[in-house]
Amino acid sequence: MLVLGIESSCDETGLALYDTQQGLRAHALYSQVKMHEEYGGVVPELASRDHIRRAIPLLEQVFAESGARREDIDAIAYTQGPGLAGALLVGSSIACGLGLALDKPVLGVHHLEGHLLSPLLASDPPAFPFIALLVSGGHTQLMRVDGVGRYTMLGETLDDAAGEAFDKSAKLLGLGYPGGPAISRLAEFGDPDAYKLPRPMLHSKNLDFSFSGLKTAVLTVVKNHGDANLCEQDKANIARGFVDAIVDVLTAKCMNALKETGLKRLVIAGGVGANRQLRESLNAAAAKRRYKVYYPELEFCTDNGAMIAFAGAMRLQIDPTAAKKDYAFNVRPRWPLDSLAAP
Repeated sequence: MLVLGIESSCDETGLALYDTQQGLRAHALYSQVKMHEEYGGVVPELASRDHIRRAIPLLEQVFAESGARREDIDAIAYTQGPGLAGALLVGSSIACGLGLALDKPVLGVHHLEGHLLSPLLASDPPAFPFIALLVSGGHTQLMRVDGVGRYTMLGETLDDAAGEAFDKSAKLLGLGYPGGPAISRLAEFGDPDAYKLPRPMLHSKNLDFSFSGLKTAVLTVVKNHGDANLCEQDKANIARGFVDAIVDVLTAKCMNALKETGLKRLVIAGGVGANRQLRESLNAAAAKRRYKVYYPELEFCTDNGAMIAFAGAMRLQIDPTAAKKDYAFNVRPRWPLDSLAAP
């Protein structure tokens, strides 16, 4: 089965072809980061317009690289939600229009399910069941995963997501957008003992998260210095304090989730999963307890079409009737992952 995947939920346009026999045939991705950089964040209208501009050339690219013809595809999977409504509409309309033109069935895919299953694209994929940490700019959630569509929420953020806290704290330090990678790089030059920032909910008796207080602590430190007196070393020290705090919380919650469920496998998915400090901390903590941690390939940590094609293919392997020749589409900007039904 050959599945075309289309991702357009936010500021990346991704197209991919996944074959259930041969694996990933081709994928192409365009990031809008440079365009949104001058605004300090994603501008939804600009994002939607750029998806329109980029999608068809990327479609041509994946067919050219794979050697497949349009007629060869068996189904089209597209991101139905969650995400920016206008951006989702672009991918959905292209998928359904192409399905109608080619007389192929289409399937709306949950964006976070794509992230959740993306580590299965790696050469050493995890087996079900496992604990998954979905950690990105918009989501921080711990899930128990027993199979495709079989997700149990264990804990989630009560306010800012981890990636959102990264971006907001980076902005306070004058690092621009996107802030996550920048603040992580700067932290490497910081003194770990200079600032001991709070670890929100580290010792709570549940698996929920809260990062708004940590962001506020960074703001307080910056204000106490005064913008004119904040040198590069001060910024690096604050960045180190922030990164250490957020990594400590994420690591502790993941270890607690594994202990409480008795599972031994941990999957990390989402853009923050590419963070080097987080990976080092999780690997060290897991090794002490004889757990194993799985990550998607770095190129699949951010939004991409490969994860959508793969998630669609997995659902269709279980239920071939999941894709329909029904081209009247709707999008779901808000869509809880644990509301998904198993195929």
